[in-house]
Amino acid sequence: MNTPRPKVRLSRRLGLALTPKAVSYFERRPYPPGEHGRKRKQQSDYSTRLLEKQRLRAQYDVSETQLRRAFDRARRTGGKTGEALIQDLESRLDATVLRAGFARTIYQARQFVTHQHVLVNGRRVDRPSYRLRPGDWISIAERSRAKEPFQVAASGAHAQPPAYLEVRLADLTARVERVPARDEVPVICEEQLVVEYYSR
Repeated sequence: MNTPRPKVRLSRRLGLALTPKAVSYFERRPYPPGEHGRKRKQQSDYSTRLLEKQRLRAQYDVSETQLRRAFDRARRTGGKTGEALIQDLESRLDATVLRAGFARTIYQARQFVTHQHVLVNGRRVDRPSYRLRPGDWISIAERSRAKEPFQVAASGAHAQPPAYLEVRLADLTARVERVPARDEVPVICEEQLVVEYYSR
């Protein structure tokens, strides 16, 4: 039987609940795992920045290499690097599937994409890291819509779509209207600390 424990341990270590299942575990023990978890530790500036980077990585379920590439792209935009980094990560296909309410967690969204349940502008895309642009449509493949997870999604069980997406839950389709503003992205992160981590 699958248990949420690995995600729970990671949630406790990072100080945020990464999945709905982890919420109740995290609320009962809102401190890091291990016998010294309750003890308050003095953190260095480096460890504070490292932790923030790890929190961001975990919320998007991306590798270190993927996050570093996203940072490098963000730095080249010429604007605020932290905000551009979040916008770059939000443009990922798996993140958009999650925000549209088609999946319950980022892990489920990634699985839906890799299992070829998701179309972009009518074409099947199986890369979670695929970057979407304003005007792009995503949808759940016709043959997949009868499956239980998508029936649950169509009922609105996970729906809290942000303003930058036009979502039609009954049809399991969504359109990227524009690039999101930082305050529209429900990610818990002080992205400036991540910028400082990679700029050191």
